[in-house]
Amino acid sequence: MTRPFDICIRGAGIVGRTLSLHLAAKQLRVALVAPCAAQPSHSHDAATDVRAYALSLQSRQLLEAVRCWPEAQHATPVLSMQVLGDDGGQVAFDAAQTATEALNWIVDVPVLEARLADAVRFQPLIEVLETPIPAALTVVCEGKASQSREEWGVQWDVTPYNQWALAARVQCELPHAQIARQWFTKGEILAFLPMGGATGNFCAIVWSVSPDRAKTLQMASEEDFCRELALASHGVFGATTLASARKVWPLQQALARRWSGMSPQGAWVLAGDAAHTIHPLAGQGLNMGLADVAELVAVVTGRAYWRSVGDPRLLRQYERARKAEFAVIGQANDALQQLFTNRHPAVQAMRNWGMNRFEASGPIKQWIARRAMGTAGALHKPSSTTDKN
Repeated sequence: MTRPFDICIRGAGIVGRTLSLHLAAKQLRVALVAPCAAQPSHSHDAATDVRAYALSLQSRQLLEAVRCWPEAQHATPVLSMQVLGDDGGQVAFDAAQTATEALNWIVDVPVLEARLADAVRFQPLIEVLETPIPAALTVVCEGKASQSREEWGVQWDVTPYNQWALAARVQCELPHAQIARQWFTKGEILAFLPMGGATGNFCAIVWSVSPDRAKTLQMASEEDFCRELALASHGVFGATTLASARKVWPLQQALARRWSGMSPQGAWVLAGDAAHTIHPLAGQGLNMGLADVAELVAVVTGRAYWRSVGDPRLLRQYERARKAEFAVIGQANDALQQLFTNRHPAVQAMRNWGMNRFEASGPIKQWIARRAMGTAGALHKPSSTTDKN
């Protein structure tokens, strides 16, 4: 007789696959629901997928635990970060000053997805399905446009920003030297993220601009686009050439009012972008989703033997812990977005003064850096690993 599924995961992106692998490693039987499951498991082609994520140490450790961390050329360590304002403000972070190997790693998303898909295929306790099936617990990892969340009537509170992101990859004349750079200029936010390994000159860019400008930049000729990019980045990389398509999307912060509950099919929880989304300016989006994975795995696998994986008490414990962290990171991220996109001269002067004061703050700056990296306090540490009640 076939053993019933313990958990059904709706959504087979990075968060869903990582969660499935960790649960299966704990001997739970998992149904992983992926639309068009009969198709190749990684539908994004490396030539057209421009996504890259800055992953923290804890995210790396979570992926390493299931042997899915990419090779060095696809996970470039960031040794320092330079943040520049629009009127002399600047902040710099250095891995050496925080006694860490790297501030974070810039990971090529198609490569990471392919490694996760391969690992899922070789895990006998995971079955990839095209449609959801009954299980003691359903975990929704469908992304910000989750149909399950809508089906269950969960309110989705959205704060839209008057910005779109433009993402692309560029080849630079000068090597990136493992430095991530970010400019806050006249309401725009431009980030250059080093890729291609330690000695590369390949970068992913994320440029947050007004919707009209995003469309204009996307439709511009390659020559005109690279000219605008050189102006915004002050030519620090020398000549740049486009190495990918240009993708644009609207930016927002959003939060589900409920992250757990009961449906006619049984208990459910939300994770990843189905539960929360934030502006990409601090690079915390996927790290937050993978922190959801770490918390949920700790709560479910640390439960008392007599509790079901769908026990509402466990699910509320997960929800409380993750909402508490989002309250801190989400509010800070939103405040930064509002501050750095305000073009009033007085606000501009204040933020540049504040950046320079922060740069000179010593221990405070290092503590903030360690929290952002997930190496201080309880930023991504699961709230509980055992259930003694």
